[in-house]
Amino acid sequence: MSRLEELIEKLCPDGVEYKTLIELGEFYGGLTGKSKDDFTDGNAKFITYMNVFNNPSLNTDVTDKVKVGETEKQNTIQYGDVVFTGSSETPDECGMSSVLTTETSEELYLNSFCFGYRLHKLEDFNPDFLKHLLRSSDLRKQIKRTASGVTRFNVSKKKMETVKIPVPPIEVQSEIVRIFDNFTELTAELTAELTARKKQYEYYRDELLTFENTTLVPLSKLCLKVSSINWNKCDETKKYIDLSSVDRDTHTIIDSDVLEVSSDNAPSRAKQIVKENDILFGGTRPMLKRYCIVPKEYEEQVCSTGYCVLRINNDIVLTNFVYHCLGTSAFYHYVEANQQGASYPAIGDTVLKEYKIPVPPFEEQQRIVDILDRFDKLCNDISEGLPAEIEARQKQYEYYRDSLLTFKEKA
Repeated sequence: MSRLEELIEKLCPDGVEYKTLIELGEFYGGLTGKSKDDFTDGNAKFITYMNVFNNPSLNTDVTDKVKVGETEKQNTIQYGDVVFTGSSETPDECGMSSVLTTETSEELYLNSFCFGYRLHKLEDFNPDFLKHLLRSSDLRKQIKRTASGVTRFNVSKKKMETVKIPVPPIEVQSEIVRIFDNFTELTAELTAELTARKKQYEYYRDELLTFENTTLVPLSKLCLKVSSINWNKCDETKKYIDLSSVDRDTHTIIDSDVLEVSSDNAPSRAKQIVKENDILFGGTRPMLKRYCIVPKEYEEQVCSTGYCVLRINNDIVLTNFVYHCLGTSAFYHYVEANQQGASYPAIGDTVLKEYKIPVPPFEEQQRIVDILDRFDKLCNDISEGLPAEIEARQKQYEYYRDSLLTFKEKA
């Protein structure tokens, strides 16, 4: 019998209590009354949406700052607090959680697109246990059901109050944390190595795609026309590529919806028809870096109007050359400066296509593409090397996480 099994047999043989979030704590909001200027030369750290989304445990080593006056009444994040993302393009990405698992003497403020949750009794939970629990399959299913919307999904705090979580003895929680820490430590080492490799790749990509005496051409001059259809008049089922279909790390299409023409959730507006080797760039929340080259299996399918579709004229430039240009620092400086909207930033097709890229001779384009494609594969191909090993460890962790965090409910 394992140490965990011994603890469960000793401390909770009849199961554990399940309680709703509202029974265990209370929710609070993020920053209020702030303008764009308040995030320039700030005096206090704040936690961004992406910090919450990407990290089960909040990263407090941040440079993001906001101006907060001495007399301002703003909520701060405390040790053991849970932070949830409030909205996203899909329900699957709503309500992602992150826990402050380390003590800090600095005041941490929360962005306005997330909300916090504070336990009534911190001693009921090990914060590191919560960071695993709230991202387990069962809890994610419950949390996703709290979101509603059509093109934008928002979490209902009222529904979040009804989410039920197990409350095992603290000794059981700590043993589970110890087991998971072994998993995450090994994965963290591999991830750190891969991160270093990606930084090297990004550095060389920026270097290789910087030219001094090469003509710069706007994307609009390099693209062909893209056709579209009125979905309501379509006579066949299509795969639908929505904003969450493109993986932000591997830049590949990992999922898509198959929508019947008559389905209630079928898009009613005209949709762009994509072809093999089209480049998709997510113009909605563009700093999330959703972009990819369309593979053959998505030929003649449709995609969300949130994407800018670049159909490259290969008589002028190689598709893969343009694809790599969309990953450079220079491109994202342009995007950040030209996106519009505070709560839901976006960049329009016309503005995006005003961006100019270098167009060297074909031989030089091909040479650069060959180098960057090899780098790209080393960093992102989950079928081999470090990405494959990290993917395998992540699946192993998720399997044990869901197994160990499933408790019998006490009658």
